[in-house]
Amino acid sequence: MKKKIIVPAVLIIAAMFTCSAFAADAAKIGVVSFEKILKESSAGKVMQKDLKAKLNELQAKLQAEEQKVKDMSTALEREALVLSAEKKLERQRELRDKADDLKKMNADYTQEMKILQNKRMNQIQKDIFDITNKLGKAQGYTLIIEKKIAGVIYAADKVDFTDEIIKEYNSIYAKKK
Repeated sequence: MKKKIIVPAVLIIAAMFTCSAFAADAAKIGVVSFEKILKESSAGKVMQKDLKAKLNELQAKLQAEEQKVKDMSTALEREALVLSAEKKLERQRELRDKADDLKKMNADYTQEMKILQNKRMNQIQKDIFDITNKLGKAQGYTLIIEKKIAGVIYAADKVDFTDEIIKEYNSIYAKKK
């Protein structure tokens, strides 16, 4: 008796869920590639150019300081035989201090570059999120995911609207200048 009631009840519940699934609106899903935006957008290109220029500037300063340390080392080796023991120890200490300063400078510059890159990336990411939200709402998207972060292995070209975002971002970025 219980089996006769349970089987139809399960079938009715299953039918209700199936009907509601078919009645729901089709989900519109979009995919965006942040990496592509960084490479192809005006703001991304400017960021890369600025970071490269800053890196070159810092590397030039490091190389100049490194050359000074090498020169001091060469001079110490050359004059080692004629210097008094006290003067030799003083020069060795100066050389060690200069080498330590060089290591610290290298670490500081590396940190400075990371901070600068993160600051610029965060600003671009914020801008892209704002644009994506605006376009997503305007075009009726249910879900928009980032390709790399979401682990998307495949997405059809028709759901990738990265180019639209780049176009919008470039126009907004041009107005900011």
